Amino acid sequence: MRRSSNSSSSSNAEPAPLQKGPRNDWQTIRSLLPYLTTYKWRVAFALTCLIGAKVANLGVPIVMKKIVDGLDSVQHLTALGRANDSPGIVLIGGIGLLVVAYAVVRLSTSLFTELREILFAKVTESAVRTLALRVFRHLHSLSLRFHLERQTGGMSRDIERGTRGIQQLVSYSLYSILPTLVEVGLVLGFFVTKYEAYYAIVTFIALVVYIVFTVKVTEWRTHFRRTMNDLDSKANSRAIDSLLNYETVKYFGNEQWEADRYDENLKRYRTAAIKSQRSLSMLNFGQQTIIGTGLVFILWRATQGVMAGRLTLGDLVLINTFMLQLYIPLNFLGVVYRELKQSLTDMDRMFTLLAAGREVPDAPGAEALVVGGAAVRFENVSFGYEAARPILHDVDFTIAAGTTTAVVGHSGSGKSTLGRLLFRFYDLDRTHGGRILIDGQDIRDVTQDSLRAAIGIVPQDTVLFNDSIYYNIAYGRPSATRDEVIAAARAAHIHDFIESLPAGYDTPVGERGLKLSGGEKQRVAIARTLLKNPPLLIFDEATSALDSKSERAIQHELDSIARERTTLIIAHRLSTVVHAEQIIVMDHGRIVERGTHAELLLAGGLFSQMWALQQQRAAEPRVDREALDQQDTARA
Repeated sequence: MRRSSNSSSSSNAEPAPLQKGPRNDWQTIRSLLPYLTTYKWRVAFALTCLIGAKVANLGVPIVMKKIVDGLDSVQHLTALGRANDSPGIVLIGGIGLLVVAYAVVRLSTSLFTELREILFAKVTESAVRTLALRVFRHLHSLSLRFHLERQTGGMSRDIERGTRGIQQLVSYSLYSILPTLVEVGLVLGFFVTKYEAYYAIVTFIALVVYIVFTVKVTEWRTHFRRTMNDLDSKANSRAIDSLLNYETVKYFGNEQWEADRYDENLKRYRTAAIKSQRSLSMLNFGQQTIIGTGLVFILWRATQGVMAGRLTLGDLVLINTFMLQLYIPLNFLGVVYRELKQSLTDMDRMFTLLAAGREVPDAPGAEALVVGGAAVRFENVSFGYEAARPILHDVDFTIAAGTTTAVVGHSGSGKSTLGRLLFRFYDLDRTHGGRILIDGQDIRDVTQDSLRAAIGIVPQDTVLFNDSIYYNIAYGRPSATRDEVIAAARAAHIHDFIESLPAGYDTPVGERGLKLSGGEKQRVAIARTLLKNPPLLIFDEATSALDSKSERAIQHELDSIARERTTLIIAHRLSTVVHAEQIIVMDHGRIVERGTHAELLLAGGLFSQMWALQQQRAAEPRVDREALDQQDTARA
C-alpha cells in the first residue's frame, strides 16, 4: 500500500530538509567556482584576451583624436594655401597611416573578444554539464521519502533554470561586467594622467551613484522575481501532474477543474510579473537620469576647454567617445545586474537541491554485498513511516536460500513495506529497528548499488519509460544482447504479442506505458526482471493485472524461476502462493500465522478464512478477482 507523501519514519532520523529561503549570493558563487577553475589555464588566457581587448578598445578614441587633430591642421593649412607644401603632404600621409591604425585597433578589439569567447566556451559548457550531471545523480541517490514529498515537474524546472543561470552568470560577468570594470579603470587612469582630475572624479561619482542606485533598487525588486519563479514552478508542476494523469482527469470529467487550478497559478504569476515590470520601468528611468547628468557635467567642461584653447577638437571627440564607450555598456549594467541576480536565484535553487542530505547513505567503508545462497533474515524488524504510526512490530522470519516465502494479509498490514526495507528505500534504526540480513550481512553495512543489483522486483504498479518496448525490457540489463532480450520476452509470454505489433520491439509504450494494457505492462516488467537475472526475487502481486490464462502460464514460469532463487512473494490472491515453502500471514504489522499452505488450512485461523472466501469467489463469473480478494482479506 502506498504511503502518503508526508510520512516520516518513527525509527529513523528525518532527512535533511531543503534549505529554507535563498542562500547568500556569495555562497552560490563559491559553490560554482570549483566547476570553473578546473580549466585554470583557459580561464587565465581568456582573462588575458579580455584585458587585451579593452586596451585595444582604449586605443580607438586615442587614434581618432589624432585623426581629428590632423584633419584640423590640414584644414588650417588649406585655408593658408599651404596644403600642398611638404609639411602638408607629410601630415596627410600621417593621417592615412592613422586611419589604417584605427582599423587595426578596432580589428584587434574584435579579435581579442572572439578569442576570449572561444577559450571560455569550453569552461562554461563543461561546468554546466558537470553540475547538471551531479545534480541528476544526487537526486537519484536521495531517498524515496524525498521524492514522494516533492513534485518532479518543479525539480525539473529548477535544474533547467539553474543550468541556464550558470551560462548567463558566466556570460554576463565575463563578457559585460568585468570588461566594463577594466575599461572604467583604464579610462579613469587616462583622464587623470592626460587631462585633469575633474573628468575622472565626475565619471567616478556618476558610476558610484549609478551602481548603488541599481543595486538597491534591484535588491528591492528581486523578491518579485523569486515569487515569479515559485509560481512558475508550481504552475509547471500542476500542469505536468495533470497531464501524467490524463486518464484520471477524463474518467471524472475534471478538465475544467484542472484548467481552473492551472489558471489560478497563472493569474498569480501575472500579478507578480506586472509588479516586476513596474519596478523595472522605475529603475530604467532612474539609471538614465544619472547617466544623463554625468554626461552634461563632463561635456560642458570639455566644451569650455575647447573654447578656452586648452583642448583641441580631437580632445573633445576623445572625451565624448570615452564617455559613450563607458556609458553604452553601463546603460545595460542594470539589465545585466538584474539578470545576474535572477541567475543567482535560479542557481540557488539548484544548489539547494544538491545540498539536500541523503536519508539513506552508504555506511563509511561499506563493502559490496557478497551473495552466496541469498538467504534473507528479518530479525525483530520494527518500522514506521510516521512517528505516531508504526507499521511493523517486531517482525521476525527467515527465507532460506533457494526457497520461496509468501507474505499475505489485508491492505495496510505492512507487506509492501517489507520489500521497501529490503531494497533500502528506508533504513531501520540501529538501536530499536532490528536488522535485515542477506547471507548474514546487515544490508545497512553494504553498498546500496551491490544490494539492489542482487534483487529483482516485479511490482504491482508497473511504470514504464516513454520509449520502445525493447528499451523497457532491456532496462533490466542494458548490456544484454538482442537475443537475450527476446528470450526474456518469451519467458514472460509477451514475445508473440510484441511481434504482432506493426513496429514490433520498436513500438513506443507512451508516457508511463499508457499505450499498453495493465497486463501487457506487467509482462514487460516480468521480462525485464528475468533479464536482470538476480539471485533474490520479490514478486509484489506480479500477476494481478493478468487474465486467468496468462496468469497460469506466467505463474508456472515464475514458479520455475523461483526454484533457482530466494523469493519473496507479496500477495492478496492466495491461489498464487500455495507452492511456497513458507507462508507468513500479517495483520496490523504483526505476524499472526506462519507455515505451509496445508498447515495453515488445518490451523483454521485467518489464512483458512481468507482461503475459503476466495475459493467461493473464484466460482462466481465476471468478477474483479483482485478487488474481491482484497475485500475478502479485509473481511477475514
